[in-house]
Amino acid sequence: MTIVDRAPSVNDDSVRDLYIAGNNFSLGETAGNYIKATTPEAEVVVIRGLPIPIDQTRQDGFDKAIEGSGVKVLDRQFGNWNRDDAFKVMQDYLTKFPKIDVVWCQDDDMAVGVLQAIEQSGRTDIQYVVAGAGSKDMIKKVMDGDKMIPVDVLYPPAMVGTALEMTVANLYGQVPMRGTFTLDATLITKDNAAAYYFPDSPF
Repeated sequence: MTIVDRAPSVNDDSVRDLYIAGNNFSLGETAGNYIKATTPEAEVVVIRGLPIPIDQTRQDGFDKAIEGSGVKVLDRQFGNWNRDDAFKVMQDYLTKFPKIDVVWCQDDDMAVGVLQAIEQSGRTDIQYVVAGAGSKDMIKKVMDGDKMIPVDVLYPPAMVGTALEMTVANLYGQVPMRGTFTLDATLITKDNAAAYYFPDSPF
């Protein structure tokens, strides 16, 4: 049995052969480290996903990264990993806070709504948005030097393909593929974005 990208409900390794997932803690930590290094005194608004363990793990990574720094979190609200909900949350933030330096949202799809809200508002104080997933649209923005999306944090959308390859190798290969495999939450920048850009990808 292979489990992909969810907290494994089957913890017996005699039943579960492979567990493959993205690194949720590192996704948040990578974003926090980038903001801390790039904008040390940033006033940040956070758009979380859903109130589930994956979301909390990402939030814990982010909080650990900015702990003890000058980065200040103004508010955290759930955008339900949905661009329309994130749009509404960002509108609320723009109304509540006269100054916002950076937005961290846990997902590229939510970032679409965030960018739309910022554009409609005409606000120029928001320096940039950090999201995560590695969608082709966001990676293209990074490649093109988009001021609002200078980086993206990889949460490999192709991990299902990786899981299939490893499952086939486990079943038919010379060397059994077993255990837990956590994929990196790489920081995608203009320098390395081309390596992660697949224009024909559905995501």
